[in-house]
Amino acid sequence: MATRSPLAPDTFPDLPEIAGLRLASAAAGVRYQGRTDVMLALLDPGTTVAGVFTRSATRSSNVRDCEAKIGGDSAGGAAIIVNSGNSNAFTGKAGDGSVTRICAAVAEAAGVTEARVFTSSTGVIGERLPDERITAVVGDLVANAVPGALEDAAGAIMTTDTFPKGSARVVEVDGQEVRIAGIAKGSGMIAPDMATMLVYIFTDAKIARPLLQEMLSELSDRTFNCITVDGDTSTSDTLLLAATGQSVEITERGGAFEAALGEVMLDLAHQVVRDGEGATKFVEVAVTGAATDADARKVASAIANSPLVKTAVAGEDPNWGRIVMAVGKSDAEADRDRLTIRFGDIEVAREGWVSPDYTEDAGAGYMKQQELVIGVDLGLGDGAATMWTCDLTHAYIQINADYRS
Repeated sequence: MATRSPLAPDTFPDLPEIAGLRLASAAAGVRYQGRTDVMLALLDPGTTVAGVFTRSATRSSNVRDCEAKIGGDSAGGAAIIVNSGNSNAFTGKAGDGSVTRICAAVAEAAGVTEARVFTSSTGVIGERLPDERITAVVGDLVANAVPGALEDAAGAIMTTDTFPKGSARVVEVDGQEVRIAGIAKGSGMIAPDMATMLVYIFTDAKIARPLLQEMLSELSDRTFNCITVDGDTSTSDTLLLAATGQSVEITERGGAFEAALGEVMLDLAHQVVRDGEGATKFVEVAVTGAATDADARKVASAIANSPLVKTAVAGEDPNWGRIVMAVGKSDAEADRDRLTIRFGDIEVAREGWVSPDYTEDAGAGYMKQQELVIGVDLGLGDGAATMWTCDLTHAYIQINADYRS
């Protein structure tokens, strides 16, 4: 495994047990020997499941199968099985067959219907998935599933990740405790086009599927769809949210539960950026003053995805001219003489020219920090957007040049 990211949290968080959820992980040898690479989540009857998926035209057989199942009945139990090392993407009918066989094996061993088995695969594209290695461990996974094994599950789904990712919140709703816990994987091939990674979030709340889906879709646009590592969207991106129905019922939007869910999702999204392949800097791009929110997003995306901006950040070079370039290429409405650029609290440029009090030393000093904020105000309206990204280093090239080695 690669050296742990310098932006990683110190430890994996203490995630609460979710009533109605049991988990297990195993080493199936899908691609690598001697590491866990399959995780199984078993969900009790009454669980509702919502999902958001990549819109890639070359999305995997797993994604297509989940899309077809996601609106199904919640009367029985459910299962989620995920493997790392092989994405089962661009594998034709063989990939479809792999999904069918895995779902059948899990359904039989766990006592759920195949229509309630959701699969994900992540890793190398274009190689047949050795699904027989996965089905061979399904029986043990079901037998060994226990509450509270989220950290092991997070480790089993990693590919180029340098640390397992988890987040949780416990909130009070109508005098009762409601728990939310989630895990994620993602390090490269990360760009906003939902879901941009693999994410699995669980809660013991009782929530009807239409409301659960509505919450998930809208919160995704403010969290996972606002991060980028390299501008590339995966063929396998999947976000599943499961509500087991073991605690209080949520019937409305906008309360403490939705706020907590949004916090978990944003925390996981930030962790993915902090584990960006080769990353040494965590960067917030905050755009204000745009003619519309859509224009603000165009500008934020152009800056966050610019290789020239990201390499300047890696080199700790306060090259604000690259910010100007990104604004100009974004296709958003912009006026040179109304544009303001900031590095944190440092005003770098305004009114079409460098700010009179700005010094290169101040900019260079700021760029040495691990966490940076690039602020742009277009001076045209009330539109705003924020995205999060990381720098682009030599290590990113090394990781991806050797990915299949």
